[in-house]
This record gives sequence, structure tokens and C-alpha cells, in this order.
Amino acid sequence: MRLTVFWERMAEYFGTGYADTFARDHVMSELGGRTVHEALRAGWDAKDVWQVVCAVMDVPREKR
Repeated sequence: MRLTVFWERMAEYFGTGYADTFARDHVMSELGGRTVHEALRAGWDAKDVWQVVCAVMDVPREKR
């Protein structure tokens, strides 16, 4: 998954304004105690990060 697609999905689900706030502030144990931004900077694949976000935030299947 390209980062542009990842951020489009984040904005679609969380809203444009909140997507970045969530990605910057929400620490997830599933990402090794990292935020979305930290996980992406650490080299996590965007698709893997998106799957974690979907699982943690219970994103409906049709939005995944």
C-alpha cells in the first residue's frame, strides 16, 4: 500500500483534521508502543499499520 493511499484511508475514516492527530498521539501496543507516525518512520509497511489501525479502532470491513 502506498503512503498516499494509507493517508487517504485514514482521512476517510477519521476525518481530515483528526487523522493526523490520531496518527501523532495514539500509542498502540500492536505497533510496538508506537504511534502511527513513529511506526511508519521506523520502517513499518503502510499496509501493516493500516491493518493494526483497523483492528484497534474496529474499522468496519467495508472501510478497510
